[in-house]
Amino acid sequence: MTLKVAIVGVGNIGSIHASVYKDHPNTEIVAVCDIIKIKAEQAATKYGGKAFYSVSEMLASGIELDLVSVCTKGEENGGEHFAPTMELLKAGIPVLGEKPISNNVEEGRQMVELARQNEIPYAVNLNHRFTPAAEKAKGWVENGRLGKLHMINMRMWINNPVESSPWFHLRALHPHSFDVIRYFCGDVKRVGAFMMKGEGREIWSNTQIILEFENGAIGNLVGSYDAGASYGLELCEVVGSKGRFVLEDACEQLTYYPRTSIETESYSYLGGMRSFPETFKSRIHAFVDQLISGVSYDQVDGSGDDALKAQQIIEAAIKSFETGTIVDVKDIELISGGVK
Repeated sequence: MTLKVAIVGVGNIGSIHASVYKDHPNTEIVAVCDIIKIKAEQAATKYGGKAFYSVSEMLASGIELDLVSVCTKGEENGGEHFAPTMELLKAGIPVLGEKPISNNVEEGRQMVELARQNEIPYAVNLNHRFTPAAEKAKGWVENGRLGKLHMINMRMWINNPVESSPWFHLRALHPHSFDVIRYFCGDVKRVGAFMMKGEGREIWSNTQIILEFENGAIGNLVGSYDAGASYGLELCEVVGSKGRFVLEDACEQLTYYPRTSIETESYSYLGGMRSFPETFKSRIHAFVDQLISGVSYDQVDGSGDDALKAQQIIEAAIKSFETGTIVDVKDIELISGGVK
């Protein structure tokens, strides 16, 4: 079976998606779409398919589509996902969107709800969970190797000098962090956040966020746009009653530490990838495989609903910092523009 694929937004990230689809044995790029005509035309020449300059034009053409990657950008890297995603879901076409699902949680809610109503598979590129090391660690959690979950310590930081909205760091980077956190420890119940502006900064570029989970576990996130790349992008430590594991370097390296022994179990390469850019291939392949197998709309791994839940934790953190209170994630009001 070959899926007919389109890419909407063929900038840097869209080009990565296109290159993965081009090399996949079960996908065929039939369309590329960008409001900047030269980008669409250059992408069509490089990756194949017909160039379009709007989603409505692409849909009106009658071209057959089995999957569309929405790789638009916008404010806080999520401000332009809503309109094309809604058009495609209304047309009954499965979508793989980029993170964040949206920088506006009400828009995120509408996309997830439309996909649910129309029973359309809707996924988001939460690629950090789609590494062999992360999947192995998830298996350890599920089979009880860690025992009862006690806590999670998560760190994600990079150098990003961009100054846009006050919440750019939170809304653009940490959908990844909170998806990894939820992937291992489940839904977050309550959030408390502290933030600071780095030297010379206008935005809240550093954060410490404490977490309480529905299952009783506790945890924290350390995030920054002011940390050097040499420090490593990511570290995730999950601690249970029987042992703990540590994931490093964008979920690529994994070590298990039993609670009652000095013996450890380490993996520096589990197959499939050696660097972060390869996570795009792993994530896209996973969604393609799910679609070919006939996945139900409510069984998508790394779904729009997962992305929305991560974004709601971010909004709870923002509200916590603004009000100086501990915020219950369920109390976040999904209104246009963010939280009250």
